[in-house]
Amino acid sequence: MHVIATAPIDVKPKFWKRYKDDILELVKKENADALTDHLNQTDATGSIKFIDERENDGHLPCLDVLIVRKDNGTIKLLVYRKSSHTDQYLNFHSHHPFHHKLGVIRTLMERCHNIVTEEEDKTIERRHITEALERCGYPSWTFTKVKHQMERSQWDKKSREERKAIRIGLVVIPFVKGV
Repeated sequence: MHVIATAPIDVKPKFWKRYKDDILELVKKENADALTDHLNQTDATGSIKFIDERENDGHLPCLDVLIVRKDNGTIKLLVYRKSSHTDQYLNFHSHHPFHHKLGVIRTLMERCHNIVTEEEDKTIERRHITEALERCGYPSWTFTKVKHQMERSQWDKKSREERKAIRIGLVVIPFVKGV
C-alpha cells in the first residue's frame, strides 16, 4: 500500500493487516501518533480520517476478535462483543424457516470454534451462546441437532478430501454446437 511505503522508516508498522475499513497494525507505542498523523495526511480531500484504538489492559478488539496479551507474553483470542451488544438473535418461535434457526446456532458455534484459541475459553463461549439462545426460545435439542450436523459435516469433509485424493484426474470439455 502506498501510504505505508511512504511512511518514515521509524514509523512503519512491523505488522499490517487490513479488512475493508479495519486495520490491525503492530507499531511501537512512541510511534503510534506519528503513524496516525501520516495516514491522515495521505488523503488531500480530508474525506478519510484514521483513528486508532490501542491496547488497553492487555486487550485489543479487532472486528469480532478480542486479542488478549497473557502474562507470559503470548496471546489468546476470544470472541469480541461491543458493550452495546444485547444477545438478541432470531427468536425460535418466529415465522422463519427452521434451517435459519439452526443456522443461527451453527454460525455462533463455528465462530467460537474458529476464533477462540483455548479450550477453557471455548467452553465459556459455548455456555454464553447456549444461554443467550435459550433466552430467545431455543430448546436444548436444537443445540444437540446442530452439534451432530457439525460433526457429520467434518466427517463428510474428510471423506470428500480422501475421495478427491484418489481421483486420477478430471477433464471438462465445453459444449460447442457443431463441433
